[in-house]
Amino acid sequence: MSLKNLDVTIIEAARKGDRDAMERLLAVSQPDVRRYAMLHCKISDIDDAVQEVLLAIARRLETLNILAAFSSWIFKTVQRECRRLGRVTLRYDPFDEATLEEWIQDKPEGELLNELLNAIDKLPKDYREVILMKDFYQLTNKEISSELSMSLVAVKSRLHRARLAARALLIN
Repeated sequence: MSLKNLDVTIIEAARKGDRDAMERLLAVSQPDVRRYAMLHCKISDIDDAVQEVLLAIARRLETLNILAAFSSWIFKTVQRECRRLGRVTLRYDPFDEATLEEWIQDKPEGELLNELLNAIDKLPKDYREVILMKDFYQLTNKEISSELSMSLVAVKSRLHRARLAARALLIN
């Protein structure tokens, strides 16, 4: 069984404190968490990332508002943990992740969404366009490339710069 085939009732039961459901949820999630970590972490960080993400699931599952978003929530958690571990290894953090996490935790979800929308609205048109196509309309990089008549490399570069700019707007 994978996250794609996971019954939402298991997630709901785990959220409500059912220990067996939580154990099953973690067991089902672990292979996908590992697969995501293998894509985003350095080889030496994979096991640590898997362990931290599984702990995060167990600790923060009740904060997940939309059960259908469980898979994407895990994916983003893995990405965040891999970045954190990479920064620890490289001793480099361009955005002070601890400050960013504290900022996110202190914001009510509606306020966070409003600030994100305001930040995206302040981006230059070409950045706003690519970030909305990718993250809102869920287009692939190839689809964005075709839509904007740009090379795939240019799309990736612009998306990266757009996300950095949005992040800078959010935390300043």
